[in-house]
Amino acid sequence: MDLRKLEKFIDRQKVSFITSIDSDNFPNVKAMLKPRKHSGLREFWFSTNTSSMRVRQYQANPNASIYFYHKGFIRYEGVMLIGKMEVLTDQESKNMLWKRGDTMFYKGGVTDPDYCVLKFTAIKGRYYCDLKTESFEI
Repeated sequence: MDLRKLEKFIDRQKVSFITSIDSDNFPNVKAMLKPRKHSGLREFWFSTNTSSMRVRQYQANPNASIYFYHKGFIRYEGVMLIGKMEVLTDQESKNMLWKRGDTMFYKGGVTDPDYCVLKFTAIKGRYYCDLKTESFEI
């Protein structure tokens, strides 16, 4: 498995899906913009609202997965990563991900208490393409 190929595939996607576990132990999936930053296939950072349901779920249970896919005319390709999600509220993490237009979502700016960072750390993954799947370790 060429992990660099998977990283390049992820870089080309505009949307990602994140999964959390609710209080009844059911998975919850949410579409998100692609991660703001990532380090290989190991670490991914997203921005979100501190007050969101998803943040509460990750604080209660950090088990998570993220998924990226592309549906072409004939070919479907997807990468699922399984790991842990942390909720970061420290100013250094918030500064790292902040973008100029974020005030549209966080009126208080980079110090808005309703702005936080989700950091996903992958443990393993699964790749699908052309009716074949392959598991891999990170």
